[in-house]
Amino acid sequence: MANRTVIHLLRHGEVYNPDGVLYGRLPNFHLSELGREMAQRVADATADRDIVTVMASPMERAQETAAPIAAAHDLPIEINENLIEGDNKFEGQVVGGPDRLLKNPQMWRHLWNPLRPSWGEPYAEIAQRMLSAIDLAREEAAGHEALLVSHQLPIWIARLDLEDRNYVHDPRSRQCALASLTSLTYTDDVLTAVVYTEPAADLVEKSNKGVGA
Repeated sequence: MANRTVIHLLRHGEVYNPDGVLYGRLPNFHLSELGREMAQRVADATADRDIVTVMASPMERAQETAAPIAAAHDLPIEINENLIEGDNKFEGQVVGGPDRLLKNPQMWRHLWNPLRPSWGEPYAEIAQRMLSAIDLAREEAAGHEALLVSHQLPIWIARLDLEDRNYVHDPRSRQCALASLTSLTYTDDVLTAVVYTEPAADLVEKSNKGVGA
């Protein structure tokens, strides 16, 4: 009989970030009240799933998103460094989106190569570490389900890699909203389905930070 394993990649909920900082890997950025509500919504939506492993990025917002899900399944949260947000040279700045970056000459020296990209961790490296985390989760949860809490860019790059698509993309086109699930179904060692869902879609509509990390 074929072995079926499902890996859910969950983007964290909304972060309290009133100044609009590109927080990246900076510490002390926590879920907002709405973000905690999003996390609980995902916990409720996955309460009857066969989840036996919960992993999270080392960032506070990821662990806080994982907490109600882990509690619902009486599981510990495994911290996995490979799930961390991508490194970014604009971290700590109020960048205001790609259009604003292009209008600031001081930023241009980091924008010379969108294929790598030149402003941060190479997409290929992000894909490699995310696939390592997915493979570990597949091993731990073989025949069951695992939930991994990460960030928008790493989840999207992992999906592009798994679907044999080009890494180069417009960030505005990512199908990876706050508190969304990108669920990977493996039959034995073969990826047989990728399903995207938004358990907290109505809450995301209330947020003005849907493009955050």
